[in-house]
Amino acid sequence: MTLRIGDIAPDFVQESTLGPLAFHAWLGDDWGLLFSHPADFTPVCTTELGETARLAPEFARRGVKVAALSVDPVHSHKDWVRDINDTQSVRVMFPIIADADRKVATLYDMIHPNASASFTVRSVFFIDPNKKIRATITYPASTGRNFAEILRVIDSLQLTDEHPVATPVNWKNGDDCVIVPSLKDPAALRQAFPEGYRELRPYLRVTPQPKV
Repeated sequence: MTLRIGDIAPDFVQESTLGPLAFHAWLGDDWGLLFSHPADFTPVCTTELGETARLAPEFARRGVKVAALSVDPVHSHKDWVRDINDTQSVRVMFPIIADADRKVATLYDMIHPNASASFTVRSVFFIDPNKKIRATITYPASTGRNFAEILRVIDSLQLTDEHPVATPVNWKNGDDCVIVPSLKDPAALRQAFPEGYRELRPYLRVTPQPKV
């Protein structure tokens, strides 16, 4: 099954380190981040899950629930969590989903046969409160994820949901934004952007980042 931006994230019930997890019910009205790992007790994954735990306050501030997934069974996950906590000096409090039957990996197309017939690639799914997939990032097993980029994508999605702007190249939270081309009415522009904007071209208008 190939999932695209705008699709509803498939629901599922699967065991996790925090007990049975019914995905949509667990998400509730929050944003969600679902990310897969090739296997337990692997070095890159261990550093990623440590960083996820370290960034827990940042995810909470943005109203984002995070869940990891690996195709190993739950007893292996629980043993692995002890290693993560010890080696990364953190406490993993988020669920790690046990997907030994590959049910979720299949639903989310996380196994890429030309990379590996049995292990998941490093996929990230950004899911909004309406359960829609808003963005995806996929890395090979050998490349650890950049969590600054993951937070940047969340910030961009949440900002552009609230205001008629888009985020330009290399944007970071607090930087200038660009006004969406569809907004042309002068009165609406004044109301939306009381700090004003710079028109470099009729289609390229730069404005200070609105407050979320």
